[in-house]
Amino acid sequence: MVNFIQQEIENDLKAGKYSEGIRTRFPPEPNGYLHIGHAKSVCLNFGLANYNHGLCNLRFDDTNPTKEDVEYVDSIQEDIKWLGFDWGDRRFFASDYFGKFYDFAVELIKRGLAYVDDLSAEEIKNYRGTLTEPGKESPFRNRSVEENLDLFARMKSGEFEDGEKVLRAKIDMASPNINMRDPVIYRITRSHHHHTGDEWLIYPMYDFAHPLEDAIENITHSVCTLEFEDHRPFYDWLLDSLGFDVKTRPRQIEFARLDLTNTITSKRKLRQLVEENHVRGWDDPRMPTLSGMRRRGFTPAAIKNFCNEIGVAKSNSLVDVAMLEHCVREDLNNTADRVMAVLNPLKVILTNVEEGKTEYLLADNHPTLGGKRFVPFTREIFIERDDFMEDAPKKFFRLKPGGEVRLKHAYIIKCEEVVKDSEGNIIELHCSIDPTSKSGGETANRKIKGTIHWVSATENLKAEVRLYDYLLTSDEHGNFPEDFIAALNPKSLIVIENALIEPSVKLTAAGTHYQFLRLGYFVVDPDTTPEKLVFNRVVGLKDSWAKVNEK
Repeated sequence: MVNFIQQEIENDLKAGKYSEGIRTRFPPEPNGYLHIGHAKSVCLNFGLANYNHGLCNLRFDDTNPTKEDVEYVDSIQEDIKWLGFDWGDRRFFASDYFGKFYDFAVELIKRGLAYVDDLSAEEIKNYRGTLTEPGKESPFRNRSVEENLDLFARMKSGEFEDGEKVLRAKIDMASPNINMRDPVIYRITRSHHHHTGDEWLIYPMYDFAHPLEDAIENITHSVCTLEFEDHRPFYDWLLDSLGFDVKTRPRQIEFARLDLTNTITSKRKLRQLVEENHVRGWDDPRMPTLSGMRRRGFTPAAIKNFCNEIGVAKSNSLVDVAMLEHCVREDLNNTADRVMAVLNPLKVILTNVEEGKTEYLLADNHPTLGGKRFVPFTREIFIERDDFMEDAPKKFFRLKPGGEVRLKHAYIIKCEEVVKDSEGNIIELHCSIDPTSKSGGETANRKIKGTIHWVSATENLKAEVRLYDYLLTSDEHGNFPEDFIAALNPKSLIVIENALIEPSVKLTAAGTHYQFLRLGYFVVDPDTTPEKLVFNRVVGLKDSWAKVNEK
């Protein structure tokens, strides 16, 4: 593993720091499902630990009970395991340390480094100043240690209402870094907590809890995204103020988060999509959540390979979602069996095939992994409607009147007659087969430019096929309008009710992948029952990223 964070780790080890070994952590807030951006952090933190023969903790930063739920805790654990990572017995919660946090806050008060403030949230904001103007000290900033200890204890006991008082760190209201202008470190919140119940009425702010959690757990490298870079001075100030040894305490290192084209990774906006029923839920295959991608048919190997390919940078950039799709396509190309399916059927009657006769043709399951299956061939078949054109241009190499194509795994056929209804719509084709053109026959090697897929009209399985596209449409720079709901793609889901698939996929388990020949990669959806097959299209066969890369 070569990236700038690994280089920092190696420099620390050479300097004699962290002799007890490297320890990282993945610290999700349980206020939503993990998305593709989190996958980058999961792979990075667990990857750094594995590479350095260290450990990676799973820690839930559950300091905001108003937005957190055990549903999110469960889903996060499931997603991390699905990606293939294991935290062993090292699952922690910030709420496990609430007692210690309180004691640390008391210690800051005793050292004259924290005070209880009566200003409202709006007043604190106004007192903070701007990027060009210093802040103004609160009139409550110089309360005595004894008064602050008393007020903080009364905050804890529930004597005051929500928002009536807060505890602030006492640093520097003139600091050029606004995050150092006496940040709030505790607030009163009468909310039920998913892990601690109603035990606490005051809760630490994330910036206060984060460095303390890391120090308590002996984290060596606290890897965060770039938005926390301006918060690092407070991270270090807090650990300095509480006397943590600089040689063993954690250090924060920032990296660029993952931004994808056509993809929203704001948990607030993703929650809005769910709560306003724009999607079926957090696991809707159009969602960039890991549970949605899992249901869509993306594989852990593809996601991990994608995270490895994009690397770890120090500055934010926009990654083309086509690169992620390329990684999915590459993985499925190596693992998915091939079958034939017809999504928009056009009937073909093979006039020189005996009625009622079924011939079972041998077909390869995979070009490199091997395996065989039998495909039923009958007098009546279905082909894709797009594979026939009545007034075909010169370079149309599929079926046309008087033209020939090869049926995959079967015979060469020739179109003899086009049958239409009273309104002029094509309803079926009458074709003849070259009976010696199948594999092993006298004319099997006869050169034909076009090969198309098909299914038997009498021996097939009906299925619902869901075709997914991007949930949102962005502009050429990857930006969405301020009202991102206006960017919802009305064609993000197209449902085909009666697709036809060869019968070899009968009773296939949810999560099984196939390449539908010439159509793309598909996965069996959990909605599938013994009576009804449901497939999701994972990705198409066209790989724009690979073509760009080749150029």
